[in-house]
Amino acid sequence: MASRTASKDIITLRGSAAIVSEFFGYAANSILYNRGVYPEESFTKVKKYGLTMLLTQDEGVKTFIANLNTQLSEWLEAGKLQRIVLVIMSKATSEVLERWNFSIQTDPEVVDKGVIKEKSDKEIMREIQAIMRQVASCITYLPCLDEPCIFDVLAYTDMDVAVPFTWVESDAKLIDNPQMVKLHSFDTKIHKVDTLVSYKVDEWDEE
Repeated sequence: MASRTASKDIITLRGSAAIVSEFFGYAANSILYNRGVYPEESFTKVKKYGLTMLLTQDEGVKTFIANLNTQLSEWLEAGKLQRIVLVIMSKATSEVLERWNFSIQTDPEVVDKGVIKEKSDKEIMREIQAIMRQVASCITYLPCLDEPCIFDVLAYTDMDVAVPFTWVESDAKLIDNPQMVKLHSFDTKIHKVDTLVSYKVDEWDEE
């Protein structure tokens, strides 16, 4: 007698936190590559989200992002992370040129009561794919960064979160009168991530 087994795509708080923190790691690598913050030859190709992604081979950056992801997972599991911002600045002047803003909404019922949600991995992957494609095509809608740049990451957390010793309090590193481009979102049913990039307007565009 034939039988069929049905399975559900269960999303737990820990699983959702892992998805979001891993997403940020890949997104950060893609931004650093596509915005030319690090040389093209310092990246290697890997398959992820059904796409060809680029990962840095710079040991300092790899360690930074790995440590960052560990901390993000902890905050996400606690429901304490509100936003992550990757900031690109001029190496010479520290002027902020771009802010890649990832706003995070967490379902409080999941954090408080341990409620389990359902959503297929494929659906989440398709939503992340759409964001990654927009990041990869950013050269079509962002000004050229024609000077050496550096980056930093800002984390916005609830006020009751103790700041780890490896982090320091920072100003918001804002851009005066920025242009903004809203990108796609993705939602694990526990964490919803909205993506927005703001950038400094080219002086030629202002004339």
